[in-house]
Amino acid sequence: MTTIGIDIGGTKIAAGVVDEHGQVLQKTRRATDALDPEAIESAVIAAVAELRVDHDVTGVGVAAAGFVSPNRDGMVFAPNIAWRDYPLRERLARGIDVPIVIENDANAAGWAEFRFGAGRSARSMVMLTLGTGLGGAIIMDNQLVRGAYGAAAELGHMRVVPHGHYCGCGHEGCWEMYASGRALTRAARMALVTDEDRAGRLRELAAADGTRVKGQHVTQAAAEGDPLSRELVTQLGHWVGAGAANLAAVLDPELFVIGGGVADTGDLVLEAARAAFRAELSARGYRPEATILLAEMGGDAGIVGAADLVRY
Repeated sequence: MTTIGIDIGGTKIAAGVVDEHGQVLQKTRRATDALDPEAIESAVIAAVAELRVDHDVTGVGVAAAGFVSPNRDGMVFAPNIAWRDYPLRERLARGIDVPIVIENDANAAGWAEFRFGAGRSARSMVMLTLGTGLGGAIIMDNQLVRGAYGAAAELGHMRVVPHGHYCGCGHEGCWEMYASGRALTRAARMALVTDEDRAGRLRELAAADGTRVKGQHVTQAAAEGDPLSRELVTQLGHWVGAGAANLAAVLDPELFVIGGGVADTGDLVLEAARAAFRAELSARGYRPEATILLAEMGGDAGIVGAADLVRY
């Protein structure tokens, strides 16, 4: 049984046909305009029509960033797309005649890892997606946790530092302000001033792009072995692990999976996260310790998870 997964971002739509084993059989992409919901709908409908030419499809799963309604039929709020209490399934159904399910993008990516990736042997798992912000997904006893109002697992907006850095959500001290690409960018730009003598490689990478220093420059330089960049990534990994320890006190999962662009630094961020997790874990030595692994599904996670969730 094949289904289609759609991953809607602020600038592009990625779509794919996925079988019951999580294998992507065919993919396509469309450009999007985040300010034009009708154009997004037309692009999704066109992508589905293209993929159905060569495949017998039984459903379509749509993953998007934002708050999804509890019955998974629309978007309550999206930070980067002009959706506010928007009946997305109803709108898409005008051009798609198979069942449609709407899901949060981080939930979809987490579900893909749980079913087919790093979490495929687990019963309970927390996914942490380190991109521009910090996304998340929670699976407990083989069930995706959506919450009473469809807005569970907004993990990046746990408050971890009283009166800390301002967050785009309107509060201060949110976890994603210390464990995300945005946090890495802020730390790197500060290091250009406070540690100028060691910031040469970061300046070179930024100059080559014709931009200011960004988080991806740090991860690239860290992968090359640049000492300052490795320190910055290690510091970020510490925040990941410390926050995960707080989550363990509440959820007690057997596994944390770390994905997203920042996680491309691999063992560097992973080992820092594991060390901080052990140091911050409550009742250390008297409870089983959750495993922390890197994600395995890569850029197809949103497509695969959305497609698979049509079946649940």
